[in-house]
Amino acid sequence: MFNERKNSLSRIAVFYDGNYFYHVSNYYCYGHPRRTRLSIPGIHEFIVKYIATCEGIAPKFCQIVDCHYFRGRLPAMEANERQILLNERIFDDILMREGIVTHYLPMTKSGEKGVDVSLALEALELAILKQYNVVVLIASDGDYVPLIRKLNSLGTRVMVCGWDFEYTDDQGNARYTSTSTRLMSEAAYAVKMHDIINGIQKVPGINPDMLFVTRDQENDPGENLISGTGSPNGNPAEYYIPSSTYQEDTRSARKQGRIVQLRSGYGFISSDTGKNIFFFIEELRNCAFDELAPGDLMEYDLGYNDRGECCKNVTLVKKNS
Repeated sequence: MFNERKNSLSRIAVFYDGNYFYHVSNYYCYGHPRRTRLSIPGIHEFIVKYIATCEGIAPKFCQIVDCHYFRGRLPAMEANERQILLNERIFDDILMREGIVTHYLPMTKSGEKGVDVSLALEALELAILKQYNVVVLIASDGDYVPLIRKLNSLGTRVMVCGWDFEYTDDQGNARYTSTSTRLMSEAAYAVKMHDIINGIQKVPGINPDMLFVTRDQENDPGENLISGTGSPNGNPAEYYIPSSTYQEDTRSARKQGRIVQLRSGYGFISSDTGKNIFFFIEELRNCAFDELAPGDLMEYDLGYNDRGECCKNVTLVKKNS
C-alpha cells in the first residue's frame, strides 16, 4: 500500500480544538522548563514530516490542504472591557497568516458550548466532500471518538496529537491534563506529543525544537502571540484574561490603594501617583469580588498591559469601616 502512495499526494487537513491547544501551549510557556509557546507553523511542519515518515513517502508528497480552528469567543464589547480585544486580533492575524479558517462560537459566562460538535460536523462534512487522506485532530476529548470512527469508515486515516502533563496552577493546586485513551486507540496515528518533546520518543528527521516559537519570533510583534497567551489554569474566564499581557514590575514592592470604583467584573484602585489603576476580578487572591466596596484598602503588584498600568495579584488588606 505504501508503495502505491509514493507518487500520489497525501492531502492532510488539520482541525484544532482551540481551547485545548491554548491550554497546552500555555503549559509549555508557563509550566514547562522550555518557557516558550508552541509554534503553529512548527506544528504543521512536524505533522507533514511525521506523516511522511509513517507512510514511507517524501514530505513533498504530504501537503496540508485545509486547517480549521474552533473556539468560543466573548462579545466584542466585553472583550474590550477586559482589555483583550487587541490580543485576540493579533492572534487572528497569526491564524490568517497560516491559512487557518476560524470558527468562533459565542462564549457565555458558563464557558464555551458546542465547539466539539461544530468541529466534528465540519471535519466529517469536509472529509466527505474533499476526500482527505489524513485528518489531524489537535484535541483530547473522548467525545471525538465517534468522529474518528466515521472517518475510518470513509477510509480517511486519522492522526491525533495529544499531550499528557501535570502542573501546579496559580493558586497552588495540582492539575493533570491527559488525552483520552479511547481517542488515541481509535486513531491510525496516535502521537504522544509530550514524549516527543521530552525526548522519550524519537522520530527520524524531527527535532522537537521545531514545535516551539524561536527567540526571533518572540521578538517579532506579529509572532509573539503565536499560540495565544494566558495562565495555564484552563478556567473559562482565564482563557480570556491573558496573564502574559500583564508584565509585573519586579523592581517595585507591592503597593497599596483604596478601591475608588467597581463595575461588572472589574474596578479601579487608587495609587500613590494619583492615578486610578484598573484591576480585573480574576486578579483577586484572598477575597470575592462581591465582598468589595469603594474605600476598601487593597494591596497589589503593579503590572502592565496593552493599555498601560494595571493591578496584579490583588489582596484585601482592610475593609472600609
